[in-house]
Amino acid sequence: MHISFKPFYFIIVIVSFYVIHLPFTECTIAFEEVNKFGSHKSTRENKVSRQINHQKTTDIALHGLLLWASMGFLMPLGILTIRGSCKAEPGSRRSRFLFYLHVVFQMLSVLLATVGAAISLKKFENSFDNNHQRLGLALYAAILMQAFIGFFRPQRGKKERSYWYFVHWILGTIVSLVGIINIFTGLEAFHRRTLKSTRFWTILFTAQVSIIGLIYLLQDKLEHLKKQGVIVGTESIVPSDQDNIPQRQDHQKELHLVACAKRNALGNLFD
Repeated sequence: MHISFKPFYFIIVIVSFYVIHLPFTECTIAFEEVNKFGSHKSTRENKVSRQINHQKTTDIALHGLLLWASMGFLMPLGILTIRGSCKAEPGSRRSRFLFYLHVVFQMLSVLLATVGAAISLKKFENSFDNNHQRLGLALYAAILMQAFIGFFRPQRGKKERSYWYFVHWILGTIVSLVGIINIFTGLEAFHRRTLKSTRFWTILFTAQVSIIGLIYLLQDKLEHLKKQGVIVGTESIVPSDQDNIPQRQDHQKELHLVACAKRNALGNLFD
């Protein structure tokens, strides 16, 4: 009897087809699920990355704003006020008011610089491998030293007063100038980190520094400009020779008693 194997061949072919095709089908489904999961994960990571970048940009901007208010505004303003107090009569109400205003400005400057430094240490990667971070660290140490020196001011008339004033004046001037320079380096660092343009803020801060520098230079010349009649509302009165004749002898006597010297903003503080 002859047995036909064709049905068995047909069954074997069908079974083989499913055995061979089924793993590929499962792999395809699994691959699609992996792609879907990977795409979802990538989208979520991109969203988190954007949130982190936005938060980082906000932290950098806040740090810059605090240090601008400290080093770029309050500290120069404090210098202008103390120079203004030197023009007033020592011990007068105006002199005391401007002096305490100077103290308030400088204390606020130290406070804002401390908050800005804390944000930098907590939020940023401080490897101190660039000029901005190195200058910032040195500036903060100098600010604390300047505040410490300011609280131990000797009384007028003591020998240590002149030495104290020279150290306080030269350190404050250096801190203010280097602080302004570091603000410019900070703007450049912000541009490199965020790729955002800082040209507008650089121009605005340059204009502010120029105005402060102009006021600083005019403070010593203000009295001279008033006497020369340059300031609006004042007149330069030149007395005649006849008016000078009766008083010439008295003026010569006074010149022997009073030293003729230019009075500037440093006069009172060295007394």
